[in-house]
Amino acid sequence: MEHHQRPMINQLCSGLQDPARGPQVPPTMDARWPPSSRPLLGVCTLVCLATAAFLGHILLRDSLVAPQEQRRFSQGPEQLYHAHQQGARNPGPQPSPGHPGRTRAAPTQCDVPPNSRFDCAPDKAITQQQCEARGCCYRPATPWPQLPRMGQPWCFFPPSYPSYKLENLTTTETGYTAALTRSTPTFFPKDILALRLDVLLETESRLHFTIKDPTNRRYEVPLETPRSHGRALATLYSVEFQEEPFGVVVRRKLDGRVLLNTTVAPLFFADQFLQLSTSLPSQYITGLAEHLGSLMLSTNWTRVTLWNRDIAPSPNVNLYGSHPFYLALEDGGSAHGVFLLNSNAMDVVLQPSPALSWRSTGGILDVYVFLGPEPKSVVQQYLEVVGSPFMPPYWGLGFHLCRWGYSSTAITRQVVENMTRAHFPLDTQWNDLDYMDARRDFTFNKDGFRDFPAMVQELHRGGRRYVMIVDPAISSSSPPGSYRPYDEGLRRKVFITNETGQPLIGKVWPGFTVFPDFTSPAALDWWQDMVSEFHAQVPFDGMWIDMNEPSNFVRGSVYGCPDNDLENPPYVPGVVGGTLRAATICASSRQLLSTHYNLHNLYGLTEAIASHRALVKARGTRPFVISRSTFAGHGQYAGHWTGDVWSSWEQLSYSVPEILLFNLLGVPLVGADVCGFLGNTSEELCVRWTQLGAFYPFMRNHNDLNSLPQEPYRFSATAQEAMRKALALRYSLLPHLYTLFHRAHAGGETVARPLFLEFPEDPHTWTMDRQLLWGEALLITPVLEAGKVEVTGYFPAGTWYDLQTVPVGAFGSLPPPPPAPLMSTIHSKGQWVTLPAPLDTINVHLRAGHIIPLQGPGLTTTESRKQPMALVAALGTNGEARGELFWDDGESLGVLERGAYTEVVFLARNDTIMNELVRVTSEGAGLQLRKVTVLGVAAGPRQVLCNGVPVAFTYNPDTKTLDIPVSLTMGEQFLISWS
Repeated sequence: MEHHQRPMINQLCSGLQDPARGPQVPPTMDARWPPSSRPLLGVCTLVCLATAAFLGHILLRDSLVAPQEQRRFSQGPEQLYHAHQQGARNPGPQPSPGHPGRTRAAPTQCDVPPNSRFDCAPDKAITQQQCEARGCCYRPATPWPQLPRMGQPWCFFPPSYPSYKLENLTTTETGYTAALTRSTPTFFPKDILALRLDVLLETESRLHFTIKDPTNRRYEVPLETPRSHGRALATLYSVEFQEEPFGVVVRRKLDGRVLLNTTVAPLFFADQFLQLSTSLPSQYITGLAEHLGSLMLSTNWTRVTLWNRDIAPSPNVNLYGSHPFYLALEDGGSAHGVFLLNSNAMDVVLQPSPALSWRSTGGILDVYVFLGPEPKSVVQQYLEVVGSPFMPPYWGLGFHLCRWGYSSTAITRQVVENMTRAHFPLDTQWNDLDYMDARRDFTFNKDGFRDFPAMVQELHRGGRRYVMIVDPAISSSSPPGSYRPYDEGLRRKVFITNETGQPLIGKVWPGFTVFPDFTSPAALDWWQDMVSEFHAQVPFDGMWIDMNEPSNFVRGSVYGCPDNDLENPPYVPGVVGGTLRAATICASSRQLLSTHYNLHNLYGLTEAIASHRALVKARGTRPFVISRSTFAGHGQYAGHWTGDVWSSWEQLSYSVPEILLFNLLGVPLVGADVCGFLGNTSEELCVRWTQLGAFYPFMRNHNDLNSLPQEPYRFSATAQEAMRKALALRYSLLPHLYTLFHRAHAGGETVARPLFLEFPEDPHTWTMDRQLLWGEALLITPVLEAGKVEVTGYFPAGTWYDLQTVPVGAFGSLPPPPPAPLMSTIHSKGQWVTLPAPLDTINVHLRAGHIIPLQGPGLTTTESRKQPMALVAALGTNGEARGELFWDDGESLGVLERGAYTEVVFLARNDTIMNELVRVTSEGAGLQLRKVTVLGVAAGPRQVLCNGVPVAFTYNPDTKTLDIPVSLTMGEQFLISWS
């Protein structure tokens, strides 16, 4: 396998809207949908639907074509190649007079079950006459729906609707190729009537196929992806083709289950509208970020819009990031994933049959199917394509504190001092726009921040780090020669241009601004120089890149946008504001690789890549970048925070599925603003958010300029104690968290993960998104509602030990927390358990069979990394347990390549605990182990030996806990036994 750079094509379609007309909000299909709360169909109807589904299955089997050599050499199901196709895009406007999409006779076959109807008017609301002129069926559903809800389409495709025909199916070295031809144009302009299908059997578990124009090169996403030079000899999938209307069917060989079936609706491939539909094997589907809502998407007529936008998170709107990937769970606990590698504006529509339709406004159809079969394998297979997460510096996992409104170095210093005085850990202090001169990047004001460099150096002397905000938009209104980033960028031609070839002018925080084109090598070098030059003045440690959708305070530009097809495409996805230029720059603006119409969703990713690269150059250590806007593959370069969330219980609750979703997408370094950003928090909300935030992989308290202060020391003594306890717990667990990040970086695993990832065979876990796991071992059950002093959580089958029984802070440099009330161990058969949850408590349970390392907490990771360590071993019913520790210097580049790390595996069995030294170097060899706690020891031992020498111990018969004080080092082998 090798990586290749995908070809980039400047596909300059035509078109922007006349700015003088103001926002043009096109009507959507929502106008034709009934409410989704309609009563269910009667029993007779259900019987009919079941019969139709059975007959459809028989007809599908009879109409499919297996590739020639597949039929010739097939000796059983293992010889079939299952392929799953994904992704079609939205239809556009109605044909104008003279348009090739001529009027057709009304169809006669319209007996399609309501939940299986695919929309024939995605572009706008149309009449019965207009619908039938498209050759489609019209069946009104009553009552008339209330916007913005969706429902079954009134105008839908009949089974006979013309689509493409498959011709000349041929075997290749990597799979198959074929021609697709359409004889009848659609109702969208500029149909591409001849297409090429390439099917690549890349690995045992990965199928890849593309549909593109064979004669005209179109824009393709410039993501580096693996390429194979041969076909996989044995696969988990079989692939079959329907000749006319064309479709691809991918099955799982093991059980014959259809994972992808694109025969369910016509394929569309016009210049600015591509649509690919598929059936789904179940209604349990997650992914398609970024959106606010539950982890599992509803298949009840749901639309997810992907077009990155600056907007405070709320349900049913397009948010900061776009990840056109979904993971679907199947009966029995298997899973598969589908990735549509397409960065254009798109809608993804889910319907109850269940089925999914991709509707994109450009590019090509580039589809990957991942066969799993375990859900965690699907994630790993996806990350093999888009890239595994970067390894964060150790300090990046500590507590971060920020506020818009720290208006001087004096105030910022005071905050740090207050945190220290109140014994709250603080690793990284941040500043928002306040530090800048006139809100311009790479400057600092000489009033409140005249000693800015000295302040950062003081933070470093105290063992802390510093991060500041950097926006992509560069001020363009300073006098020539007075603002180097603009002057130098202009000279090097690094800014996005308008239709006249001049830099596009927008408006952001500093006023009039231009926007760097991060697809340009010249811009990457210019950004690197600006970062390095500013770092030479102010030795910051990381970058917080905000406003990078990119956000714009005017629509398109200060001069509007041209009136052309790119600004006014025939199909506009369900974007907030109704046009692609809402809150961003003109779609027709030009970047080196293509138009912004094609590249918009990549803007945050390309800035993250540029910033990651610049920090490596400026600091020579592991980069730390947190970005608001994201795309597939983002986790390879940066982390993410979930944006401008409100200080509300609802947003606290929604943060759990958001954190889980980004971990599934390969962005494990993710968190929401602790206590909320917009509005005023309450003391109880801030305590509960700090407790949950202690288990965000990225933990930062950040606050708005106009909100009441919410630093931990602002609250009552009781609240402060609860927050201190949560932070001490996080810092104690940092060695375990860091090890989880290593596994994510090296093996494509998740850090915070949903319960279904570990327990896919338990359907109860599939929809769980109010709890989270850290790795395999820790189950966190937070309180997410006001006024609650107990919480109910689901415990999958197994034994779960309350981590409160382990005094984690007692061996660190912080004051130990008060003893917690002891809970009984939970022996679950897969059940709900109600737990006490007083204000000072977040419930954390350790899963039997696992060992985790702990370390004494400190006020910084600089301090905590020097503290003694402990092991907590939770024995399974067989008396066994396993865990590991990964350790390095916490910030150097290339530690895996250089072997500059220590890795230790811990094993418990037959009344012993020992370590296996996988690798030992100077980093980590001297870590002191001072205590071993064993949970689940059935009876008190008579004697405990450490390396053959009797040692003191304590045993609690009520909690079945054995505590063993030791004096060992992690880098030397040890054996502890009890009898």
